[in-house]
Amino acid sequence: MSLPLVQLAFLDQLKGFVAVGRRMSITHAAADLCLTQSAVSRQILTLEQHLGVKLLTRGHRSIAFTAEGERLFRSADVAIRQLQDVMGEIGAGTQSRAVTISASIGVTGLWLLPRLNAFQKLHPGIDIRLSASNRVGDLNKEGIDLAIRYTNAKLAPDKAVRLFEESIAPVAHPSLAIKPKKSGKMTVKWPLLEFDESQKSWLSWHDWLDRDAMQNAKTHGILRFNQYDQVIQAAMAGQGIALGRLELIQNLLDDGRLQQLMPARTQGQAGHAYWLLQAHETPGTECQQVMQWLMAEASKTREWVLPVT
Repeated sequence: MSLPLVQLAFLDQLKGFVAVGRRMSITHAAADLCLTQSAVSRQILTLEQHLGVKLLTRGHRSIAFTAEGERLFRSADVAIRQLQDVMGEIGAGTQSRAVTISASIGVTGLWLLPRLNAFQKLHPGIDIRLSASNRVGDLNKEGIDLAIRYTNAKLAPDKAVRLFEESIAPVAHPSLAIKPKKSGKMTVKWPLLEFDESQKSWLSWHDWLDRDAMQNAKTHGILRFNQYDQVIQAAMAGQGIALGRLELIQNLLDDGRLQQLMPARTQGQAGHAYWLLQAHETPGTECQQVMQWLMAEASKTREWVLPVT
C-alpha cells in the first residue's frame, strides 16, 4: 500500500539514509552531505522511529543493513539517483559539471597530468576533476564519470576500452652514465628501485637479473616504494635504476630526464594493460569529448614504438 503524499515528510532523513548506504559509513556520508556525524546519525534515528523498524545494525567500527533497511535502500537509492540525474540534466544548460576521471596515483601523476594542459587548450570550457586512488570502487556511487584501470583482458569489464599495453625496461637518469645493453642480463653497480607490489612479478627485478647480479644488487641496496610515481621520482633524482613502465613515462624518456637501458618486454595481448571504463551508458557531451581525447592520447602512446624483446 502506498503512503499518501502528505506523509512523505522525511525526505531529508531519507537522503541521509541513502548517503550512509552508498558509503556504508556515517563518517563518509556526513562529509558528502556537509553535515556532522551526529546530525546524520539523528537523521537515521528519526527515520527509524517514523517507520517503526531498525534500518541499520551498528557494530564497533562497522554498520550493516537490516532486511528492512536493505529493501528501503534499494528503492530509495534508485529514486534519488534518478532525481540527481534529471535535476543535473535540467541544470546543465546554466552550469557545467566537471567530468571526473579516476585513475591510480601513478597513472594520474605520470600519464594524465602531463597531458591535461593540452586538453584545456583544446576544450577550455570543460572542467576536469581527477580522483587519484589505487582503490577500485563503484563508479556510480562515487560520482566518477570515467576510470582508467590496470588489468588483463580476462578481468576487464565487458564494455571497457583497451587504451594501451605496458612495456617494461630498466631506466635511469643519464647522470649515472650507464651504457645501454641490447641483450642479456644486467650487471648492477647502483641501487635498485622497486615498486613494492608483490602480486605483480613482472614489476620485480628478479626477472631481469641472474643470481650473481641479484646478490650484487643487495650489496648496493634495494629501495622499495609503495607508490609507482615515487619509484620514478627517485630514478630521476639519480638514486638508482628503476623498472620503467615505458608508456607511462614516455615524456620523461623523450626529453632525456630518463634513459632506457635495455630492450623492453611486454606481457602480450593476454597480459595487463590500461583500460577505459565509463560509468554511464549514455554519457553527456562533455564526458564524450573527454573520452575521445583520452582515446586519442592513448593512440599516440601506442604509436610510440619501442624495441621489444
